[in-house]
Amino acid sequence: MSTTTAPITAAEINKLRQVTGAGMMDCRKALTETNGDFEGAIDWLRKQGQKVAAKRSDRDAKEGVVIAQTSADKKTGFIVCISAETDFVSKNADFVAFAQTIADAAVANDVKNAEELAGVTVNGAKVSDLINDKLAAIGEKIGISRFERVEAPYVAAYIHGAYRLGVLVGLNQNAEEAGKDVAMQIAAMNPLAVDPAAVPAETVAREKAIVIDTMKQDPKMAGKTDDMLGKIAEGKLNAFFKEQTLLAQPFVKDNGKTVAEYLKSVSPTLVVTEFKRVALG
Repeated sequence: MSTTTAPITAAEINKLRQVTGAGMMDCRKALTETNGDFEGAIDWLRKQGQKVAAKRSDRDAKEGVVIAQTSADKKTGFIVCISAETDFVSKNADFVAFAQTIADAAVANDVKNAEELAGVTVNGAKVSDLINDKLAAIGEKIGISRFERVEAPYVAAYIHGAYRLGVLVGLNQNAEEAGKDVAMQIAAMNPLAVDPAAVPAETVAREKAIVIDTMKQDPKMAGKTDDMLGKIAEGKLNAFFKEQTLLAQPFVKDNGKTVAEYLKSVSPTLVVTEFKRVALG
């Protein structure tokens, strides 16, 4: 009994192009080879040696407003993303003010998640009702598309690009300038994690598998055992960690040192405890 695979649509191809930056024909081929599996298609492109944009959770909303701010004592940070369908709405001053009101409510009520924020009352109305009212007024679908929270002895907040990107950085001690510098680093370089230990195990396994599969297609690697390929892959992962983890990245304001070295120059005991980054687009 034979099975048929649903045809690959232009919308699926376009979505893969937007996420990876690969060409249209390559995206079609990738989706065809993986029977329409989107994540599998990304891996397929990478296994062909293509440099594709890394998968990020901050690609959820294409338009909207991102607000990042902290509590008065700088010990808790919040990122609230209010999504919209068009940049015409998201760039409107009234919509920015609306998003700021919701972010202020998150801070004032020390909310823990988006669901809790939706139930907070502002001027006698729940945030969820305010969103529905705004939706009716502007005729676009809007909502709380992302909510992030960071708690630490000191939290720095940074907004970049006309409310299109927000960053929170948790530090183990008060270091205002360093917090801003590291937040700008995260905004610019988009690391996956603070250090290799913080990279999810499944991400490491996925990267290693891609490296090994790529090497198996290289004639120069012919005859090497799986054990040998595994050891070579471990070495190649070091380059991945250097590029994708915050502390190992070259510091954007001084490429002569890493972020870890910069932090140590500020204070030998200064540590980044965690960070959050939310971006539109």
